[in-house]
Amino acid sequence: MKIKTNKIKKVSKSSFTIYGMVILAYVIMQILVATGSLSSLMEGLLVPLCIYVILAVSLNLTVGILGELSLGHAGFMCVGAFTGAFFSVATVDLIPIPILRFVIAIILGALAAAVFGIILGIPVLRLRGDYLAIVTLAFGEIIKNFVNVIYIGTDKNGFHFSMKDAVSLKLEEGGKVIINGAQGITGTPNDSTFTAGVIMILIILLIILNLVNSRAGRAIMAIRDNRIAAESIGINITKYKLMAFTISASMAGVAGVLYAHNLSTLTALPKNFGYNMSIMILVFVVLGGIGNIGGSIIAAILLTLLPELLRGLNDYRMLIYAIVLIAMMIFNSSPRAIELRERYSLKRMFAKKTKGEDA
Repeated sequence: MKIKTNKIKKVSKSSFTIYGMVILAYVIMQILVATGSLSSLMEGLLVPLCIYVILAVSLNLTVGILGELSLGHAGFMCVGAFTGAFFSVATVDLIPIPILRFVIAIILGALAAAVFGIILGIPVLRLRGDYLAIVTLAFGEIIKNFVNVIYIGTDKNGFHFSMKDAVSLKLEEGGKVIINGAQGITGTPNDSTFTAGVIMILIILLIILNLVNSRAGRAIMAIRDNRIAAESIGINITKYKLMAFTISASMAGVAGVLYAHNLSTLTALPKNFGYNMSIMILVFVVLGGIGNIGGSIIAAILLTLLPELLRGLNDYRMLIYAIVLIAMMIFNSSPRAIELRERYSLKRMFAKKTKGEDA
């Protein structure tokens, strides 16, 4: 019983450390903004930072906690982005309260991404390793290309859909095109703020950390560690894998909504919803430590800020960036580095135990 209590205390302390880290970073940034100590460039990166943190943390649920390699996160982000932007543009006159409209857009973006997560997850989660990665990567590319060929408009008769061009919508006078093929969606309300991003990070952390420390979370990690052993003791493999995958997809949808409402024009380009975006999110997870939620947050922040901070060192910027990536990978993956960290952790535990006995 005492061991269980100590474990609960350790988990709670770890969770509160992550929450505290996010809140402290928010307070510091707000102070810098209020005092004018932050450049306009860095201030413009605050919302993207929140988006990348959400993406890294949510992908860590699939890659780190579930143990499955997925490269379709950009696809789920794209679904959430276009769902949220479509709703906001279509209801900008019907719902004049920006906060209410933005909250509903986030919920709809998360639900749409979750639905696609279920549709994709049911057949795809039977695959493992490279095969799963390839299929999820293909999903992301299909979603991006599909968005580029659809046209949706609205008039007094309702919504019109076409896959040819905007003229084929045959809108009456006063109608407007919402999704204009490769030109995307224009006029999305700029509702994303740093405060909204941090609130979403805290909500997502609350969901993930509580899931990881729950019975369902332990079942998911049991599947990751030994699928056969987990199945032999009655754990429903399909149910828990689909649960983790769907929650991860819905959170990517939330990041997509934040992304869409931070731009005046939303387009599905390779640079924002393509292969490179999925790989970049995976890099955040790997370098932050697979299964390490706090590490994903730090890696996402550092690797997003680093190229901008090194912009003054134009000739050496990419060299320094590469060195930092290699150093982080060695620190997180090298057997020697892992051994040193474990030894240091054991020494600290021994020191605390000795101190407690002396007291």
